[in-house]
Amino acid sequence: MNAIAEKFVCSGRREMPDHVILLGERHLDSLVRDYKVYFNEARPHQGIGQRVPSGISHQDLSKPIVIRPMLGGLHADYRRAA
Repeated sequence: MNAIAEKFVCSGRREMPDHVILLGERHLDSLVRDYKVYFNEARPHQGIGQRVPSGISHQDLSKPIVIRPMLGGLHADYRRAA
């Protein structure tokens, strides 16, 4: 579990602060919550075969791809429409 927490913290520190101006502790808390959603539901992980940890499946290839901006447009989540 420590390796997972360490990866989350290191990734968050590397990907967010260079692109965001922090406006206070509440803003930082909001960014960390948004990053947690991105990290667990949108970001592919190499250790689990480029899947996302939440296990959301995108198998219906007949649906169009929907792009959802994340972290204020810093990243994007690409999914099949529901």
